[in-house]
Amino acid sequence: MKLGRILAAACTVVVLACGSALATPSTQIWIPSTDVKGLKEVNIGIDNYIRFSDAVDAGANTYDVGVTTGVLPFEKFKLEVGVDYMTDNLGAGDTAAQHPIYFNFKGGMPEDALFKGMPAIAAGMYGIGTFDRGANGNTMANVAYGLIAKTFPVIGRLSVGGYNGAEKNLGTKTNAGVLASWDRTMSEISDKLWLAVDYQGGNNYLGALSVGGSWAFSKNVSLLVGVDFYNPFYNPQGGSLPGGKPTFTTQVDFNLP
Repeated sequence: MKLGRILAAACTVVVLACGSALATPSTQIWIPSTDVKGLKEVNIGIDNYIRFSDAVDAGANTYDVGVTTGVLPFEKFKLEVGVDYMTDNLGAGDTAAQHPIYFNFKGGMPEDALFKGMPAIAAGMYGIGTFDRGANGNTMANVAYGLIAKTFPVIGRLSVGGYNGAEKNLGTKTNAGVLASWDRTMSEISDKLWLAVDYQGGNNYLGALSVGGSWAFSKNVSLLVGVDFYNPFYNPQGGSLPGGKPTFTTQVDFNLP
Protein backbone atom coordinates (compact mmCIF):
# COMPACT_ATOMS: atom_id res chain seq x y z
CA MET A 1 0.00 0.00 0.00
CA LYS A 2 1.33 3.43 -0.94
CA LEU A 3 2.33 5.87 1.80
CA GLY A 4 -0.29 8.38 0.71
CA ARG A 5 -3.03 5.77 0.87
CA ILE A 6 -1.97 4.65 4.34
CA LEU A 7 -2.02 8.22 5.63
CA ALA A 8 -5.34 8.92 3.98
CA ALA A 9 -6.92 5.81 5.45
CA ALA A 10 -5.58 6.54 8.91
CA CYS A 11 -6.67 10.16 8.84
CA THR A 12 -10.13 9.21 7.65
CA VAL A 13 -10.59 6.82 10.55
CA VAL A 14 -9.30 9.42 13.00
CA VAL A 15 -11.75 12.01 11.74
CA LEU A 16 -14.73 9.65 11.70
CA ALA A 17 -14.00 7.55 14.78
CA CYS A 18 -11.87 9.61 17.16
CA GLY A 19 -13.77 8.76 19.62
CA SER A 20 -9.90 4.52 25.94
CA ALA A 21 -7.31 2.21 27.21
CA LEU A 22 -4.27 4.10 28.47
CA ALA A 23 -1.80 5.87 26.21
CA THR A 24 0.02 3.08 24.47
CA PRO A 25 3.70 2.60 23.60
CA SER A 26 4.71 -0.31 21.33
CA THR A 27 2.86 -3.21 22.94
CA GLN A 28 2.19 -6.91 22.93
CA ILE A 29 -1.61 -7.09 23.30
CA TRP A 30 -2.18 -5.14 26.50
CA ILE A 31 1.23 -4.57 28.10
CA PRO A 32 4.26 -2.73 26.70
CA SER A 33 6.87 -4.73 24.80
CA THR A 34 10.64 -4.30 24.59
CA ASP A 35 10.25 -3.26 20.94
CA VAL A 36 11.14 0.39 20.34
CA LYS A 37 10.68 2.40 17.14
CA GLY A 38 13.79 3.55 15.27
CA LEU A 39 14.36 7.01 13.87
CA LYS A 40 11.60 8.11 11.45
CA GLU A 41 9.63 4.89 12.04
CA VAL A 42 6.03 5.86 12.71
CA ASN A 43 3.13 3.76 13.96
CA ILE A 44 -0.49 4.86 13.72
CA GLY A 45 -2.66 2.61 15.86
CA ILE A 46 -6.46 2.38 16.08
CA ASP A 47 -7.55 0.25 19.06
CA ASN A 48 -11.02 -0.71 20.26
CA TYR A 49 -11.98 -2.50 23.47
CA ILE A 50 -15.59 -3.72 23.35
CA ARG A 51 -17.28 -5.33 26.37
CA PHE A 52 -18.80 -8.78 26.07
CA SER A 53 -21.42 -7.75 28.63
CA ASP A 54 -23.86 -4.85 28.93
CA ALA A 55 -24.27 -5.32 32.69
CA VAL A 56 -24.21 -2.24 34.90
CA ASP A 57 -20.77 -3.18 36.27
CA ALA A 58 -19.36 -4.26 32.88
CA GLY A 59 -17.39 -1.05 32.33
CA ALA A 60 -17.26 1.26 29.34
CA ASN A 61 -16.17 0.45 25.82
CA THR A 62 -12.94 2.27 25.02
CA TYR A 63 -11.42 3.69 21.84
CA ASP A 64 -7.86 4.82 21.15
CA VAL A 65 -6.22 6.49 18.16
CA GLY A 66 -2.48 7.03 18.70
CA VAL A 67 0.76 7.93 16.96
CA THR A 68 4.19 6.68 18.08
CA THR A 69 7.53 7.54 16.47
CA GLY A 70 11.24 6.88 17.02
CA VAL A 71 13.45 9.90 17.69
CA LEU A 72 17.03 8.60 17.97
CA PRO A 73 19.39 7.62 15.09
CA PHE A 74 21.06 4.72 16.95
CA GLU A 75 20.70 1.00 16.33
CA LYS A 76 21.69 -0.17 19.80
CA PHE A 77 19.66 2.32 21.80
CA LYS A 78 16.29 3.59 20.64
CA LEU A 79 13.77 6.05 22.03
CA GLU A 80 10.14 6.45 21.01
CA VAL A 81 7.52 9.01 22.00
CA GLY A 82 3.78 8.93 21.43
CA VAL A 83 0.46 10.68 21.90
CA ASP A 84 -3.04 9.16 21.99
CA TYR A 85 -6.57 10.42 21.68
CA MET A 86 -8.61 8.10 23.89
CA THR A 87 -12.17 8.21 25.09
CA ASP A 88 -14.86 6.03 26.59
CA ASN A 89 -17.53 8.21 24.96
CA LEU A 90 -19.49 8.50 28.21
CA GLY A 91 -20.18 12.18 27.64
CA ALA A 92 -19.68 15.52 29.32
CA GLY A 93 -19.94 14.20 32.86
CA ASP A 94 -17.05 11.77 32.43
CA THR A 95 -13.43 12.77 33.10
CA ALA A 96 -11.92 10.47 30.46
CA ALA A 97 -14.28 11.79 27.78
CA GLN A 98 -13.48 15.42 28.66
CA HIS A 99 -9.70 14.97 28.77
CA PRO A 100 -8.78 12.42 26.06
CA ILE A 101 -5.10 13.29 25.43
CA TYR A 102 -2.36 11.04 26.85
CA PHE A 103 1.39 10.75 26.29
CA ASN A 104 4.00 7.98 26.47
CA PHE A 105 7.72 7.38 25.95
CA LYS A 106 10.05 4.37 25.99
CA GLY A 107 13.77 3.75 25.65
CA GLY A 108 15.40 0.42 25.05
CA MET A 109 18.12 -1.81 23.64
CA PRO A 110 17.47 -4.85 21.39
CA GLU A 111 18.73 -8.36 22.03
CA ASP A 112 22.50 -8.85 21.53
CA ALA A 113 23.05 -5.06 21.48
CA LEU A 114 26.17 -5.09 23.67
CA PHE A 115 27.12 -8.77 23.73
CA LYS A 116 25.93 -12.09 22.36
CA GLY A 117 23.07 -13.45 24.42
CA MET A 118 22.12 -10.13 25.96
CA PRO A 119 18.35 -9.83 26.53
CA ALA A 120 16.42 -6.89 25.19
CA ILE A 121 15.72 -4.23 27.81
CA ALA A 122 13.24 -1.37 27.85
CA ALA A 123 11.85 1.18 30.27
CA GLY A 124 9.39 4.02 29.95
CA MET A 125 6.12 5.58 31.01
CA TYR A 126 2.58 5.56 29.65
CA GLY A 127 -0.82 6.82 30.72
CA ILE A 128 0.58 10.33 31.18
CA GLY A 129 -2.68 12.24 31.31
CA THR A 130 -3.43 15.95 31.38
CA PHE A 131 -6.02 16.33 34.14
CA ASP A 132 -5.75 16.13 37.93
CA ARG A 133 -8.43 17.83 40.00
CA GLY A 134 -8.55 15.52 42.99
CA ALA A 135 -12.14 14.56 43.79
CA ASN A 136 -13.22 16.05 40.45
CA GLY A 137 -11.29 13.45 38.47
CA ASN A 138 -7.82 12.31 37.43
CA THR A 139 -6.43 10.95 34.16
CA MET A 140 -2.78 10.78 35.26
CA ALA A 141 -1.96 7.10 35.81
CA ASN A 142 1.71 7.90 35.04
CA VAL A 143 2.74 4.26 34.79
CA ALA A 144 6.52 3.72 34.95
CA TYR A 145 7.73 0.27 33.88
CA GLY A 146 10.75 -1.84 33.01
CA LEU A 147 11.07 -5.05 30.99
CA ILE A 148 13.61 -7.58 29.78
CA ALA A 149 12.98 -10.08 26.97
CA LYS A 150 14.76 -13.01 25.38
CA THR A 151 13.93 -15.01 22.25
CA PHE A 152 14.45 -18.77 22.42
CA PRO A 153 14.47 -21.28 19.56
CA VAL A 154 11.10 -22.96 19.01
CA ILE A 155 9.63 -21.43 22.19
CA GLY A 156 9.52 -17.80 21.07
CA ARG A 157 10.09 -14.62 23.05
CA LEU A 158 9.57 -14.41 26.82
CA SER A 159 9.32 -11.05 28.57
CA VAL A 160 9.15 -10.15 32.26
CA GLY A 161 9.19 -6.93 34.25
CA GLY A 162 7.14 -4.73 36.51
CA TYR A 163 5.34 -1.41 36.76
CA ASN A 164 4.37 1.28 39.26
CA GLY A 165 1.75 3.98 38.72
CA ALA A 166 0.19 6.92 40.52
CA GLU A 167 -1.70 5.91 43.67
CA LYS A 168 -4.30 8.63 43.23
CA ASN A 169 -5.29 7.04 39.91
CA LEU A 170 -4.67 3.31 40.43
CA GLY A 171 -5.37 3.14 44.16
CA THR A 172 -3.31 3.18 47.34
CA LYS A 173 -1.17 0.04 47.62
CA THR A 174 -2.75 -1.35 44.44
CA ASN A 175 -0.73 0.71 41.98
CA ALA A 176 2.01 -1.79 41.07
CA GLY A 177 2.44 -5.29 39.70
CA VAL A 178 4.30 -7.67 37.42
CA LEU A 179 4.42 -7.65 33.62
CA ALA A 180 4.93 -10.88 31.69
CA SER A 181 4.36 -12.13 28.14
CA TRP A 182 5.02 -14.77 25.51
CA ASP A 183 4.93 -14.02 21.79
CA ARG A 184 5.98 -15.81 18.64
CA THR A 185 5.79 -15.48 14.87
CA MET A 186 4.18 -18.73 13.70
CA SER A 187 6.54 -19.34 10.77
CA GLU A 188 5.39 -22.97 10.46
CA ILE A 189 2.03 -21.60 9.31
CA SER A 190 2.94 -18.18 7.90
CA ASP A 191 5.43 -15.43 8.63
CA LYS A 192 2.44 -13.09 8.67
CA LEU A 193 0.87 -14.77 11.72
CA TRP A 194 1.91 -13.69 15.23
CA LEU A 195 0.46 -14.97 18.52
CA ALA A 196 0.84 -13.66 22.05
CA VAL A 197 -0.26 -14.00 25.66
CA ASP A 198 0.46 -11.25 28.16
CA TYR A 199 -0.31 -10.51 31.79
CA GLN A 200 -0.36 -7.36 33.90
CA GLY A 201 -0.64 -7.96 37.63
CA GLY A 202 -2.13 -5.65 40.22
CA ASN A 203 -5.48 -5.15 41.92
CA ASN A 204 -6.38 -2.15 39.76
CA TYR A 205 -8.13 -1.47 36.46
CA LEU A 206 -4.95 -2.21 34.47
CA GLY A 207 -4.56 -5.77 35.74
CA ALA A 208 -5.47 -8.22 32.97
CA LEU A 209 -4.67 -11.46 31.17
CA SER A 210 -4.81 -11.04 27.39
CA VAL A 211 -4.59 -13.53 24.53
CA GLY A 212 -4.62 -12.83 20.82
CA GLY A 213 -2.90 -12.81 17.48
CA SER A 214 -2.23 -10.59 14.52
CA TRP A 215 -2.03 -10.96 10.75
CA ALA A 216 0.27 -8.76 8.67
CA PHE A 217 -1.50 -7.92 5.41
CA SER A 218 1.71 -6.17 4.31
CA LYS A 219 4.84 -4.80 5.99
CA ASN A 220 2.84 -1.62 6.63
CA VAL A 221 -0.57 -2.87 7.78
CA SER A 222 -1.58 -5.45 10.38
CA LEU A 223 -4.67 -6.38 12.38
CA LEU A 224 -4.60 -7.82 15.89
CA VAL A 225 -7.61 -9.42 17.54
CA GLY A 226 -7.72 -10.61 21.11
CA VAL A 227 -9.55 -10.91 24.41
CA ASP A 228 -8.75 -9.21 27.73
CA PHE A 229 -9.76 -10.77 31.07
CA TYR A 230 -9.42 -8.25 33.89
CA ASN A 231 -8.01 -9.29 37.25
CA PRO A 232 -10.45 -9.93 40.10
CA PHE A 233 -9.82 -7.57 42.98
CA TYR A 234 -9.06 -9.55 46.14
CA ASN A 235 -11.63 -8.98 48.86
CA PRO A 236 -12.45 -11.56 51.58
CA GLN A 237 -16.11 -10.51 51.45
CA GLY A 238 -16.37 -11.00 47.72
CA GLY A 239 -14.43 -9.63 44.78
CA SER A 240 -15.07 -6.98 42.19
CA LEU A 241 -13.51 -6.27 38.81
CA PRO A 242 -11.80 -2.86 38.73
CA GLY A 243 -11.20 -3.33 34.99
CA GLY A 244 -14.76 -4.45 34.33
CA LYS A 245 -16.00 -7.41 32.32
CA PRO A 246 -13.83 -8.98 29.57
CA THR A 247 -13.30 -7.08 26.34
CA PHE A 248 -12.83 -8.05 22.72
CA THR A 249 -10.05 -5.95 21.23
CA THR A 250 -9.19 -5.07 17.65
CA GLN A 251 -5.97 -3.19 16.95
CA VAL A 252 -5.16 -1.92 13.48
CA ASP A 253 -1.57 -0.77 12.95
CA PHE A 254 -0.20 1.33 10.10
CA ASN A 255 3.61 1.34 10.08
CA LEU A 256 5.49 4.04 8.18
CA PRO A 257 7.63 3.97 6.17
